[in-house]
Amino acid sequence: MRKVWIITIFAFITAAINSQNNLENFKQRILERVGQTTAVDTTYAHDPVIIKENDKYYIFSTGWGINVYSSDNLVEWKFEKPIFMDSPQWAMDSVPGYRGHTWAPDIAYYNERYLVYYSVSTFGKNRSAIGVASNKTLDSNSSDFKWVDHGPVILSTPKKTNWNAIDANFILDENGNPYLSFGSFWGGIMLAKLSDDGLSIAQPYDEFINISTRKLKNNSVEAPFIFKKDGWYYLFVSYDFCCRGAESTYKVVVGRSKSLKGEYFDKDGVSLLDGGGTLVVEGNEKYAGVGHNAVATLDGVDYLLFHAYDISRKGVSYLRILPIIWQDEWPTVTDDF
Repeated sequence: MRKVWIITIFAFITAAINSQNNLENFKQRILERVGQTTAVDTTYAHDPVIIKENDKYYIFSTGWGINVYSSDNLVEWKFEKPIFMDSPQWAMDSVPGYRGHTWAPDIAYYNERYLVYYSVSTFGKNRSAIGVASNKTLDSNSSDFKWVDHGPVILSTPKKTNWNAIDANFILDENGNPYLSFGSFWGGIMLAKLSDDGLSIAQPYDEFINISTRKLKNNSVEAPFIFKKDGWYYLFVSYDFCCRGAESTYKVVVGRSKSLKGEYFDKDGVSLLDGGGTLVVEGNEKYAGVGHNAVATLDGVDYLLFHAYDISRKGVSYLRILPIIWQDEWPTVTDDF
């Protein structure tokens, strides 16, 4: 995420935080949405990820305090209460201008609890942070349901780090060690080892591994997601530009490696460190740019989910969930969606 695309929404958020009364009114409007249900192609979503607990599916996406949706069937989605109604103080202190609109979450079940990694930033700047919160369950009706924030995991600083600490994705290596891939523009996509509990970084910043870059002036690569299948690690990234409504040019490409640390190559043997990437999905006549994907195996089926800018609906981004078609061990999806 690099630029504002739904200007009116973000303008409203900015106005809402100008006074405590406005902020409380804004929170009340969010709470009034809880329980509302929409169909999959009318569910507003940006940067979605998905997981299943028991018989229910949950999606987390960019929004005030992190948007949460639940579903019994992958078709109808109910708006749940956000993870944070009040912004973490450490986040507001670390990133000037951040007040609660939280980006690009990732969800993982690890060490018998759910971890949500989330991005704290402002548009077009790499003074950013990735935080993490945990919960024993995703069922808001359970007595065990309680989000606990554990603070920052990674912070990026202008002129000190040539990467941007947003768009985190949790993954285990060949030995079961936890890692985060992350990054947007600047130096590209990075990979960092986590501590055993997944709550902090376990190596110095200068030992992070660069796993994808286009070597362009704007270096428009972001939103990594790594998915392991049949002995391969598949690195999905989004190329070009999101956040421009019907003018967005976002698309998803992929490379793969036998090792989590790479090097990742596309179907033609071009490295993702040299701008390679085999196309997975791009815009069509209905949707402009599509991207910031996640991958999940649900009920034995591999799915690709992403946000897509609907041309006929003023370029607003909506949720898409498509089964992956594996062709010669490479992922793709139907172009008619």
